[in-house]
Amino acid sequence: MKKILSFGPLFVIIAALLWSFDGILRVSLYSLPPSVVVFYEHVLGFIFLLFVVPKWFPDLKKMNRRDWLAIGIVSLFSGALGTIFYTAALGKINYIPYSVVVLLQQQLQPIWAISAAVLLLKEKISPKFLLWAALALVAAYMITFKDLTVNLGTGQQTAIAGLLALLAGLCWGTSTAISKYVLNKVSFLTGTVLRFALAPIFAFIFLAILGQTPALFNLNPNQWLTLLAITFSTGMVALGIYYYGLKKTPAKVTTLCELVWPASAVIIDFFYFHKTLSITQVLGMAILVASIYQVTKYARKA
Repeated sequence: MKKILSFGPLFVIIAALLWSFDGILRVSLYSLPPSVVVFYEHVLGFIFLLFVVPKWFPDLKKMNRRDWLAIGIVSLFSGALGTIFYTAALGKINYIPYSVVVLLQQQLQPIWAISAAVLLLKEKISPKFLLWAALALVAAYMITFKDLTVNLGTGQQTAIAGLLALLAGLCWGTSTAISKYVLNKVSFLTGTVLRFALAPIFAFIFLAILGQTPALFNLNPNQWLTLLAITFSTGMVALGIYYYGLKKTPAKVTTLCELVWPASAVIIDFFYFHKTLSITQVLGMAILVASIYQVTKYARKA
């Protein structure tokens, strides 16, 4: 029997587990414009990555104009726009965690990513892969929404929040495939460096357009400490781990492995915030684990 996959999906899962702690870390940053957070978390990460220049600088010679365009699109869509859209969407519904925003962004993101993987990377999809991918999406819904109930009681802002969430999912989903395109040529470290080098530029442009540049100088000591904590956990470190996994994993599998995020976030809710789990959430976790195993199994056979 053919060997099906490397340990790439495991690294994607580890990154997703780290991202599930992101909400806890960002609580103290909600008073800042999203572009400020995006700007500083990437600048701090890039400063650290400058210390490992010998490891990634030679890779730049391998890149052509299309590669630079691709990493620029990823930095704009995933590094800046996706985060800004998602944070703005949550702001419209008062940061209700399990709302229509989470449903539209998180559950539809794999569809965008798989579609982009087929169109841009020519990855093949088998019927069995599609079956398990669909089950993974159902499982993620079961985990995210306790007792299968979506919070729609957010007034007239729900429609705007939903549109912003769709845009965030589109940005992040397509960026998975485009990142994979770049990583087929350069190392995961180079991909991480370029993302952290370019994203602050786009974030600053948005700050200037919106007249929010004064907010860059209004951070308190606790917020600076939080940004450093994000850099060395859910930010630079998590993205480096994710890119390592993505380089060794088809984009169509990577996006489904990311669905571990809602499961781990719910578990954190259980232990950290002492919220009980419903039967549907526990069942969803079991289905998700089985689905991710199966999609990695059938990915090479597609």
